[in-house]
Amino acid sequence: MRRSFVFIFSFIVLSLSAQEKLLTIEDASYMNPKLFPARVRQLQWIGETEHYAFAKENSLYKVSARRGTETLLLDLDMLNTGMRTNGYDSLKRLPRINLFNDEAGYFQIGKTYYEYNYKSHQLWKVNMLPDSAENIDFNNDTRIAAFTIKNNLYYAEDGKVKQITFDKNPGIVNGHTVHRVEFGIKTGIFWSPDGKKIAFYRKDETMVADYPLVDINQRIAKVKNIKYPMAGETSQEVTLGVYDLETGKTVFMKTGEPKDHYLTAVTWGPESKTIYIAILNRDQNHLKLNRYDVATGALQKTLFEEENPKYVEPENPLYFRPEHNDEFIWQSERDGYNHLYLFNTDGKLLKQLTKGDWVVTDFLGYYGKEKNEVWFLSTKTSPLQKNIYKVNIENGKITRISPDHGTHYALISKSGKYVIDIFSSTDITRKYQLVDSKGKTVRVIQKDKDPLADYKLGQMTISTLRAPDGTELYYRLIKPVDFDSTKKYPVIVYVYGGPHAQLVTDSWLGGAGLFLNFLAERGYIIFTLDNRGSANRGLAFEQAIFRNVGTIETKDQMVGINFLESLPYVDTSRIGVDGWSYGGFMTLTLKLRHPEIFKVAVAGGPVIDWKYYEVMYGERYMDTPQTNPEGYKKASVLNYVKNMNGKALVIHGTMDPTVVWQHSLLFIEKAVSLNKQVDYFVYPGHGHGVGGKDRVNLNEKIWEYFRDNL
Repeated sequence: MRRSFVFIFSFIVLSLSAQEKLLTIEDASYMNPKLFPARVRQLQWIGETEHYAFAKENSLYKVSARRGTETLLLDLDMLNTGMRTNGYDSLKRLPRINLFNDEAGYFQIGKTYYEYNYKSHQLWKVNMLPDSAENIDFNNDTRIAAFTIKNNLYYAEDGKVKQITFDKNPGIVNGHTVHRVEFGIKTGIFWSPDGKKIAFYRKDETMVADYPLVDINQRIAKVKNIKYPMAGETSQEVTLGVYDLETGKTVFMKTGEPKDHYLTAVTWGPESKTIYIAILNRDQNHLKLNRYDVATGALQKTLFEEENPKYVEPENPLYFRPEHNDEFIWQSERDGYNHLYLFNTDGKLLKQLTKGDWVVTDFLGYYGKEKNEVWFLSTKTSPLQKNIYKVNIENGKITRISPDHGTHYALISKSGKYVIDIFSSTDITRKYQLVDSKGKTVRVIQKDKDPLADYKLGQMTISTLRAPDGTELYYRLIKPVDFDSTKKYPVIVYVYGGPHAQLVTDSWLGGAGLFLNFLAERGYIIFTLDNRGSANRGLAFEQAIFRNVGTIETKDQMVGINFLESLPYVDTSRIGVDGWSYGGFMTLTLKLRHPEIFKVAVAGGPVIDWKYYEVMYGERYMDTPQTNPEGYKKASVLNYVKNMNGKALVIHGTMDPTVVWQHSLLFIEKAVSLNKQVDYFVYPGHGHGVGGKDRVNLNEKIWEYFRDNL
């Protein structure tokens, strides 16, 4: 195995007198607001102007991008004058103001929406929703809000509520998310561009088996059933309806059969007369991009199809080009990396806009005089970074906008002349700066201020290793504070290892967060490696786990172990592993497949047997238990419990709707049947993760388990 010791980034904490503080367990659990990176509140561009706004204390200011002049836009006293004039209760603090344009904005108090004109200083109520309203989608142009109550869809205009769907069976759900949010869509409501129609998901899950969660906070514990389609079992059936506010009629798109396919990438045509849906088969290896007539629901055209022997994964809508209603951008991994493709509405590929061994992570919009510049975030510079770029549609020239290394996000003015660059890196906690369209810094909006400047942290290194086949793997290593190279230290390997996650990044603390640094302060070497299967490295890198999860990931993690064993300051008899969810699965997989290496394991919310996991995610990466029995058998942690030795702690939330409690219970049952000792702890009432004040308890338990056993 060839190892690369080229240090990409290194953050070294010097032993200065000011840096004497250590993180407490409360600090490490994000209970101390003083340790959060500083934010600029309510930062946003004001309509079509080249002014941006931000909040300070109880005031909202506007700033000229060109000159930097700062003027008061509104404050709490102004809002309260308007509230009292209309007989409304006064506000105690400045609410979030969403600016429509350079004259007015709206804010929400509870389920009531108010509009404030900061030129005339007038305030009025524009809409009011029932207290039971959920999944609210407020239309900025019409001031109408669509929302759900239980399983039905409604809308409110001027406070008057109208019901759209009337399904009495709770197994038929309207206006909610579907497919367990596995395809990038986090809403079930889609407003048409003209604001006159509402498209919505209708999910029929009456045929899906009920899955019991148990609520213990009652005199007699009560079963709370959820619909949880497991891999290989009967799945939900989804359709897309379009409701016309003017006629009061609903038309369902004729998306055909089989009914358990997936409706993804839902996008309105710019003229509000058509809607586009990417139909993905249940095997998730064949996609059709279809256009439908919303007046009749009829299929107008299949624009194109995409196939892959493993899977196709649509996660983004179509992005129509302003003033070119017959052109749109489609994101695809068809060439092995996620890139931008320009199509016309006949389905003809006009141009591939981006190309290379890197991925586009976010589409940011069209800008420039002719709207001929497409802005995006990508890993073009490095797989560890997300930088801001633009590509010219006509000549294909790509320009990097963000001047500094790191992980960036962008707020772009409507003209495209200016961009607010918000970023962190291995040497920047968080910084806000204004840059122009060529990437030149205009001004710093907020300087970086390190909240950990007074704390002792271990030296962090980010570098690469090589898998036996030459694949480059990024890792992060944090040494204990007051590191002494002549000593031997225990190691905690922190792992996730699954799709859609990248743990090692060029961002604050290298992506490690506070708890891992807390453990390093307590004398542990903290090691993390992004194995094949993780995100932002291209299709082949991610698809390496297909039908065989747990195997290639384990091999890659062992590359990291081999590296650790080569370090003279590592105590190879004291290596532990910790992870949650997919990371919990990987933790137990590593512990049980390599019991000679891992002395201690802490697995939270672990997937134990993939046939008990949900259908959309599970079948994408594993196919079904019926078609891939050997893959499921090999991946099942239950088949390795016989190898248990050393110490293992399994943790689970009793109301987990993602990795259901059954997983860890089956693991414990198997351990008992084999007379293997396992430590077990549950968090009553918690779901897939432990948040709030109980996070302190969780982190303390993990720390103490390693302290006592490693």
